[in-house]
Amino acid sequence: MKFEGMYLAAELESLVEAAIAYPELKVMIACGGWGGSGGFSDMVLTQSSRAIFINSVVDFVKEYELDGVDLDWEYPGLPGTGNTHRPEDRENFTALVTEFRIALNEVRPNMLITFAAAGWEKYFDFIELRAEMEQVDYMNIMTYDMAGGNQRTSHHTALYSASDSINTSRSADAIIQFCIDKGVNPEQIVIGAAFYGRSWSGVSTADNGLYQSFSGSKSIYAYSKLRSMMKEDTAYSRHWDAQASAPYIFNLQDSIFLSYDDPESLNLKSRYVKEHKLGGIMFWQLIHDNEDHELVHSIYLDIKKTDSETEDV
Repeated sequence: MKFEGMYLAAELESLVEAAIAYPELKVMIACGGWGGSGGFSDMVLTQSSRAIFINSVVDFVKEYELDGVDLDWEYPGLPGTGNTHRPEDRENFTALVTEFRIALNEVRPNMLITFAAAGWEKYFDFIELRAEMEQVDYMNIMTYDMAGGNQRTSHHTALYSASDSINTSRSADAIIQFCIDKGVNPEQIVIGAAFYGRSWSGVSTADNGLYQSFSGSKSIYAYSKLRSMMKEDTAYSRHWDAQASAPYIFNLQDSIFLSYDDPESLNLKSRYVKEHKLGGIMFWQLIHDNEDHELVHSIYLDIKKTDSETEDV
């Protein structure tokens, strides 16, 4: 979870208090993000500049009695949202996580370090994957937002690649197997789920808008909003892509296509976690769930199912 402004201290303190009653709960601070990574390349450039950042984060972790840090640099060696980036980012990111591990070990044993990774192969050309994985506990792969830059509609958070998709390497399974082939321990990999959908307008009506051209702008909708839209307007019709194990919505009347995660796709992602012995599942972001916390409950119940219960579903 990420917090802003005056609510930060109170929210963190309440989470840390909850961890007393639920010892398995770990509370961490995330640094960076899509809109917050602009200074990372400058920060990691020298040992002294890295030390300033690491020391400030460690002081924050100690002040609030947190359990570790998540590094969300989007992206080393790549511009992201127009950020400064350098070829040296590759080695400097390794230095950052290595020095973070040393610093956190001095606070107390078993402090957590995780980092967010893009869900596409090119990202891994710009980090030293094996070196990073020796220092961190988990890699949180952002297996969503995988439909950017395409000239046709597609799934932004599909579990599997479909044979007729635009880019067969853009799926959770494709990037996870890519990382495993690179030598990553599956238990260190966390799969991503999207609590929001991406939409396209002006979409061709063939195949209910899937893998079709579009002429209008793209938008993002919280899952709670998508549910409301479907209840209020019957023109929004849900469909299922069995190859991709992903749902989608098409409004034939207004030519709008939406890609998203729902309880059925999350059930399959949760099964995938257990079948492939991954480290877990994460999502972005909690406030996009509906009032009944439908998506969170779905993940929790699916992960907690025994193997025999899963086989019966």
